[in-house]
Amino acid sequence: MEGSIQTLKYRAEEILEAMTLDEKLGMIHGNELFKTKGIPRLGIPPLVMSDGPMGVRAEFHPTKWITVGNTDDYVSYLPCNSAVAATWNRNLASRTGSVLGSEARGRRKDVILAPGINLKRSPLCGRNFEYFSEDPYLTSELATEYVKGVQRWDVAACLKHFALNHQETARLEVDEEIDDEVLRGLYLQVYKDVIDNANPYSIMVAYNKVNGEYCSQSKYLLNDILRKEWGYEGFVVSDWGAVHDTVEAAEADIDCEMSVTDDFDNYKFAEPLKEKILSGEVDEALIDKKVIRILILMLRLNMLDEDVMIRKDAAYNSFAARQDCLDIARGSVVLLKNEDSVLPLGRYNIKSKRILMIGENANRIHSNGGGSAEIKALYEISPLMGLSSRIGGAAEVTYLRGYASTLVENATPNGTNWQALSLEDGGGKTAEAEECENSVDEISPDAENGERVWKNISQYRKYLREEALAAVDDYDYVIFVGGLNHDIDSEGIDRRNIDLPYEQNELLEALLYKRPDTIVAMIGGGAVDMTRWLDKCKALIWMYYNGMEGGNALAEVILGDINPCGHLPETFYCKAEDSSALSVGDFGDEKLVHYREGFHIGYRHIYKEKIPVQFPFGYGISYSEFEIADPSYNTGRHAVRGKLLNKSGEDGAEIIQVYRLPDDIHDYLELVGFDKVYLRANSEIEFEVTVRDTIGVGKYAVGFNSADLIEI
Repeated sequence: MEGSIQTLKYRAEEILEAMTLDEKLGMIHGNELFKTKGIPRLGIPPLVMSDGPMGVRAEFHPTKWITVGNTDDYVSYLPCNSAVAATWNRNLASRTGSVLGSEARGRRKDVILAPGINLKRSPLCGRNFEYFSEDPYLTSELATEYVKGVQRWDVAACLKHFALNHQETARLEVDEEIDDEVLRGLYLQVYKDVIDNANPYSIMVAYNKVNGEYCSQSKYLLNDILRKEWGYEGFVVSDWGAVHDTVEAAEADIDCEMSVTDDFDNYKFAEPLKEKILSGEVDEALIDKKVIRILILMLRLNMLDEDVMIRKDAAYNSFAARQDCLDIARGSVVLLKNEDSVLPLGRYNIKSKRILMIGENANRIHSNGGGSAEIKALYEISPLMGLSSRIGGAAEVTYLRGYASTLVENATPNGTNWQALSLEDGGGKTAEAEECENSVDEISPDAENGERVWKNISQYRKYLREEALAAVDDYDYVIFVGGLNHDIDSEGIDRRNIDLPYEQNELLEALLYKRPDTIVAMIGGGAVDMTRWLDKCKALIWMYYNGMEGGNALAEVILGDINPCGHLPETFYCKAEDSSALSVGDFGDEKLVHYREGFHIGYRHIYKEKIPVQFPFGYGISYSEFEIADPSYNTGRHAVRGKLLNKSGEDGAEIIQVYRLPDDIHDYLELVGFDKVYLRANSEIEFEVTVRDTIGVGKYAVGFNSADLIEI
């Protein structure tokens, strides 16, 4: 429904006049796990929500965390937000949002609970794979296009988690202590930028406290900043189970309470709120404001009877969506090392050769894990499937597991879905070492005939390691695929360190000693410590959880069908303690976390303190060789100009990054501009990258990552 916000408000107020108190209350709290109550006599439907951001989640029974189990909720599996950020490509971010919005509309959802735009303050956060980047500008630029893509389908995007949801440990209670200048100028600025540039129709409020106040009832965050200062007129929903106090939340500008329990009439915004209104403790006018904002959302989405016929229709699981998923995945693959031009293998070179793929992640599916990001994927191409199908019989591909995460199912108590238990024990924890290693007492690879039994998983891993090492000399090419999985990268769990789990280091050290030409590919939601073998590795690829076509994209990079162009959207530290969140501030405390590092997060801290890293923020190479020449700053156009040279025989793309150097106003390095430029082999092109407005003129530098810059 088109029209000004004032026009929508007038219409909402007219509808409100016909409502009873009970009908109003039904609209502002859950009546099912993902749905509010409608008002049929007024032509007002329920508001239906669903989790993102990697696809529309499976259907659950209305009151229980049990999936319905039909075949009509398989969906396209999108690359995670970190993968989208690794593309550094606004167009691909828009296409990501558009696929998600289309499929949400096709599944008859009104609000898709994505994207997550919290900054990657610490490399240990279990939900980092759901977030874009450690950098506010990269995050806001890509999230802006993502939101626009979602909302073109008459579906509301939902920015989350507002604000400072940077750890899973005790996420229901932890208090984030932060200076107001840093809160506003760094973490909240990302939200403001996306609100100003994309007009997201909804926002989700975080579980945690900020400076002593729960976000769900913070008048400072919601009333003063979001509503009054920013003028936000959109719908604000709680995270599931985030509301603590009926009166405090009613007086805060949050519009709807959702939770994980099925006692819907006992929600804080249900019978308890009705009692407070009837006793005069809460003014009904506060509820009217909430209902009006929900009605405005419905009008925007053409949900009401008089507008429903013009609401957009959309398909899901389309061929076009699969192509989008492949293109996004292709753009996100990051080549980190390629000494001696080990890559690409080339289709002609592998003809009639033998290829050995080692590593559990070569054959593992990731779409079904990670917490509320889990989905029921129509399909997911693993690296093993991607390579085997693309080679198409030209070469022999053999798979060996090489390492094991676990051979037992991690079932929740009594078979209960994890989300039903998500409000217990503070809502999250820091994983213990043994949890990451998934120790078990007894494992048998052949339980039926008892041929071999191991007393612990380390013994089994040793067997797998020796099996793989014994085989490598019989193959022309060796490819290792390892990294993390959603047992580690997950809602409700923070990592204790960035160590590479499951004894992969032991395998890789021995593997690279025997076969220095081994191609190493890592999959995960954030940095892992690869320093034990990194200097011995010649070819290294990084890939985030890359959606249904991730295995195909990785295979295309390895074979040379595409030229990789992804760049890291975060710093790959040598150890977690090198991040400012751990070395200067706090992370993972169950009561109080101090943001003492201020504005110096991620690469800003690394640049200031000159700390060595595995790979810097913004890093990525390709099969081409690029160079920047004659950079200059154009004051009138507020842009950096120069020439980009491709000095190789390969067509390719490069990310030109512009940084503002530290000065008296900003004492930190700051990304202020970026653009992806495509260039033919052995050619050059003039480029111009618009620079974000910042206080003061300042000095600028340009380069292909945050550590290798040319000062202008």
